[in-house]
Amino acid sequence: MEKKRCLFCDEVASVETKGAYERYMGCFCAPESYYHLHAESFETLNRMSYQDKRRLFPLVSGYIRELTDCEETVSLNADDVQAIENSPRIPVTIEEKGGRLLQYLYRHAAGPGDPVTIHKLSGSYNLTYSNNLQELVYLIEKLKEEGSLLREGHSFRLTEQGWREAVDLAGGRKLKPCSVLLPDDASLHEEWAQHILPKLEQSGYLPDLFNGRTPEKTDHSIARVADSKLVIADISISSAEVFYAGGYAAGLDIPVLWTIHRSVHEAMPLHTRNIRPLIWDSSEELGAMLQQRLAAAGGETNPATMQNIANG
Repeated sequence: MEKKRCLFCDEVASVETKGAYERYMGCFCAPESYYHLHAESFETLNRMSYQDKRRLFPLVSGYIRELTDCEETVSLNADDVQAIENSPRIPVTIEEKGGRLLQYLYRHAAGPGDPVTIHKLSGSYNLTYSNNLQELVYLIEKLKEEGSLLREGHSFRLTEQGWREAVDLAGGRKLKPCSVLLPDDASLHEEWAQHILPKLEQSGYLPDLFNGRTPEKTDHSIARVADSKLVIADISISSAEVFYAGGYAAGLDIPVLWTIHRSVHEAMPLHTRNIRPLIWDSSEELGAMLQQRLAAAGGETNPATMQNIANG
């Protein structure tokens, strides 16, 4: 794979040609993802004056970093790059830039106090659309003094205050759709609503309880399952609807995490032998377990990755 310097963060990236565009991977602009730049735009942008590059390129790097971190696709040409400077998405004030750091931590944390590691801080000042590391460090210290975050080396934690601020700034995090498949049992639904669904929301998912009890609702619920990024299916009580919907999701390559109460696990060897569910004793324990598994997945929803997480 070709190596090429990224114009916007000055880091060497892996590059693949995709038609008229080049895909840049692994640089500070998209450390866990990639972005596309029109191949013919590289030289046009590279010929810009030093002053224009110094003013514009850090903003572009921050723009790419934020959008790819939010799982959005970024494809740019020279005109797009120059228009970013005037985009309403670009933070201007110190407060707005600090808010972007809070929102980044919010997207990656399971909840207040959950540690988020920022590797290579020297290459991560684009998280706040800053021009240099000094500005990022200033913003970190400011947020610490205001009681919004805690820092230990490369580990950052949002305080309760910082978490609330990030929620307000994000206008409510854009949660990924998640179908929760439960058997028709009122007490189980109530238990999950109290102890498990909030943990899924804190992990970045919007849980939707599957309801297959009537033919009218089945089609609607199955459609919702098909739109999900993650499915959690509990088989503590035998339910044909749960097995059907879970199998349907697996057939669509949607990650499925199966769960089962320990008291009935041994009585269902045929089912558990193949799907290897998470075994739980209490709903509080299962909520914490799911939160840990999803945090370990690092935001990925790849079926193989999620299956490995489910298998411990």
